[in-house]
Amino acid sequence: MSVGFSHPQSLAGRTAIVTGAAQGVGKGIARALLGRGATVLLVDVQEDKLATTSAEFAEAGFTFESLHADLRDPLSPRRIVDAAMTAFGRIDALINNAVATKEPKSFVDITLDDYELVFDTAPRATFFLMQAVHPTMAAAGGGVIVNLGSGSGTGGQARFGAYAGAKEAVRGMSKAAALEWGRDNIRVNVVCPFADSEGIQFWREIAPKDFDQALKQVPLRRVGRTAEDIGSVVAFLVSDEAEYLTGQTIHVDGGMGVYR
Repeated sequence: MSVGFSHPQSLAGRTAIVTGAAQGVGKGIARALLGRGATVLLVDVQEDKLATTSAEFAEAGFTFESLHADLRDPLSPRRIVDAAMTAFGRIDALINNAVATKEPKSFVDITLDDYELVFDTAPRATFFLMQAVHPTMAAAGGGVIVNLGSGSGTGGQARFGAYAGAKEAVRGMSKAAALEWGRDNIRVNVVCPFADSEGIQFWREIAPKDFDQALKQVPLRRVGRTAEDIGSVVAFLVSDEAEYLTGQTIHVDGGMGVYR
């Protein structure tokens, strides 16, 4: 008998890759998957933080592997997929969460280095990780890909010009892949979160007026929790209960993206 996606063993036997898993939304997503019985490969460029998160998850009794990788390295997609296959023998889900940015910045102050950083770590890495995992998922009869977008892109946001563009690029490629890969039983969806990650905390610290203005636009009047609010939705998308859902963008933002 099947169990609901929130059951502690609802994802037992499933394997997943989560990028940017050492902190913030990625860590919350990994915790939500692990807490439902999945086995996860934690991927992050921040080696110290990855070690700290790994120790925390090990103490909680979770089953996982960790991999230090820089997504700007063009060889990293193949390396990540190979590591997951070596460790688990299969890949049921890929969660493309990682991104790096030097924003907020005025549009005219965004440099080429700033632009390349966010585009290399978000759409480029997402694109080639999807390419790398596709043959494995297709051969296994299907899989799930969840890519992280942003309300900064779907609705636009001042002082996040490159970031917004990068996140919308992720959405565009996700739709294209969903249309192409449905025949392979590979579902591709996008989640746009507003959550209490380190990035949001930094934004609140350096631009409190901008943050307060954004918070006023949240109908539920709070910032989302990384595991309980964002991770649970990703867990649902990974589960069999979402098996007829693909090509969609889901705003998990307390209602802020209702008109997007």
